[in-house]
Amino acid sequence: MATFELYRRSTIGMCLTETLDEMVQNGTLSPEIAIQVLVQFDKSMTEALETQVKSKVSIKGHLHTYRFCDNVWTFILQDALFKNEDNQENVGRVKIVACDSKLLSQ
Repeated sequence: MATFELYRRSTIGMCLTETLDEMVQNGTLSPEIAIQVLVQFDKSMTEALETQVKSKVSIKGHLHTYRFCDNVWTFILQDALFKNEDNQENVGRVKIVACDSKLLSQ
């Protein structure tokens, strides 16, 4: 299964990367094992989002910036409103990165 590495830029991905870096620096973990953990993280995040997330969300907000580069869309929204069936949440500023999942099968 091919994966994107963009989940590493999420909060949990950055915390994992920092922890692995500390473990490599302390000699607790080899760099090769740390890389294997990150690759497994990419695979697990991709699989979990494909198979376990069933809810749908609508987003409205002011489009501040958008970009399309290397088949990746990046949107920055201000004063965004996220709505699902149960509740809604206002967010002052949000960055959305979207990739074509069909690229994973290539």
